[in-house]
Amino acid sequence: MSLPSEIKRRRTFGIISHPDAGKTTLTEKLLLFGGAIQEAGAVKSNKVKKGATSDFMEIERQRGISVATSVLAFEYEGIKINILDTPGHRDFAEDTFRTLTAVDSVIVVIDVAKGVEEQTVKLVEVCRMRNIPIIVFINKLDREGKDAFELLDEIEQKLNLTVTPMSFPIGMGYDFKGIYNIWEKNVNLFSGDSRKNIEETISIDNINNTQLNELIGDNTANSLREDVELATEVYPPFSQEDYLNGDLQPVFFGSALNNFGVRELLDCFIEIAPTPRPKESDTRLVKPEESDFSGFVFKIHANMDPKHRDRLAFVKIVSGTFNRNTPYLHVRNNKKMKFSSPNAFFAERKEIVDVSYPGDIVGLHDTGNFKIGDTLTQGELMKYKGIPSFSPEHFKYINNVDPLKSKQLAKGIDQLMDEGVAQLFVLELNGRKVIGTVGALQFEVIQYRLEHEYSAKCSYENLNVFKACWVEIKHSDPEQLKEFKRVKSRFLAIDKRGQLVFFADSAFTLQMTQSKYSKVKLHFVSEF
Repeated sequence: MSLPSEIKRRRTFGIISHPDAGKTTLTEKLLLFGGAIQEAGAVKSNKVKKGATSDFMEIERQRGISVATSVLAFEYEGIKINILDTPGHRDFAEDTFRTLTAVDSVIVVIDVAKGVEEQTVKLVEVCRMRNIPIIVFINKLDREGKDAFELLDEIEQKLNLTVTPMSFPIGMGYDFKGIYNIWEKNVNLFSGDSRKNIEETISIDNINNTQLNELIGDNTANSLREDVELATEVYPPFSQEDYLNGDLQPVFFGSALNNFGVRELLDCFIEIAPTPRPKESDTRLVKPEESDFSGFVFKIHANMDPKHRDRLAFVKIVSGTFNRNTPYLHVRNNKKMKFSSPNAFFAERKEIVDVSYPGDIVGLHDTGNFKIGDTLTQGELMKYKGIPSFSPEHFKYINNVDPLKSKQLAKGIDQLMDEGVAQLFVLELNGRKVIGTVGALQFEVIQYRLEHEYSAKCSYENLNVFKACWVEIKHSDPEQLKEFKRVKSRFLAIDKRGQLVFFADSAFTLQMTQSKYSKVKLHFVSEF
């Protein structure tokens, strides 16, 4: 197949939501339709050994939450689909923000009873900043929840989206009878059975057809007609152009656990969702159909298989074709590298691939050469933008519990930080190591993984820091910068990239510092 036709059949997207909205369940059901798995895992039950297919780290199985992004690829109706299942838990938000740099579109999952939740708002903001096309899936319709119109209003107001329903529920909770598919003009009746091909799809070309009354009863049929009529009057008609520009968001209703409404979502998705999109680098806009390969590392995962100390760098291919055993330029290190066993993913199952195309995610075995944000090219000197580190919200000193294991601890911290689990700062004054995280749960994850993957034990000590700010050396006034460094020496540290960081212990200190040293530029994001 030619490069343009391979690009055309690729769809790479992320699934985002608040924890417990059913994101991992939806991922599993999409895989069922793709024939990639035969039966779904019991996502929540820790008693059942079979965890969700996409949650493969031990700590995820114990807690029943996703803490790392996993990549899953499968074929459906001749389309190659790459799903990036992201953590919903707010403590792992940074991993999700980075993943959003590698997707071409997203599906936002919303719980019918809880509506729009805090974490969803944050993630959708990031998508809107990047103009990522969004599809909304309202989940758990077989449970009692909010009215469909109330939910659509809430999505418009809280997420600042313009929605258009592509399907509409027939009843809800105990009265849930099925879904009327506005997009395909048919009715799906709900049987409450979660096996693969369960729903009975009845094609109805006209919603006023009396056949509908026979299927669902007069009262339900009449109220459905009123609802659909109101929905088509109130909400704009679907326009693919508006959706692709990020100006219109289609909404689907369903129940992922019961495998209901998922096929409709998938069928519409492969038809309307964007193929791999161009990406901005520091020198120019790179288009997927260019013949020269380029891609960037958006995630690093150590010890995917604890038996073999392996590190994988996840690379999103932006342009050209990536070929096995071909030398490519690692731009930051300015050296050519060859990869003999690039992996394609299916959760923890990996396969070696010879050729990959734009939109695909490949895993490259890494001995420590890669950092998040690194660019690989055929030879061109450029760097892809937009994979920043955010200022952490929690800070602790990290101490070594076992002096005999200091080598293992250093290696473990080093690799976990490269992975982007948290950020490491070294104080200039005394060389003490400080870990900064977005959420408190990450400290537990680090401690657990250091002990189980590197046989090293650590303890923490609290450190009172309100914000970490990156100091821009280049455009700051040299005299003022010198004075700032002298006065604030106790609060200065160096991050993993060698950049200078200032620790402010309160909002007041930060404000006073900014006004006193107005010519010293401080940033809350590492990429400036």
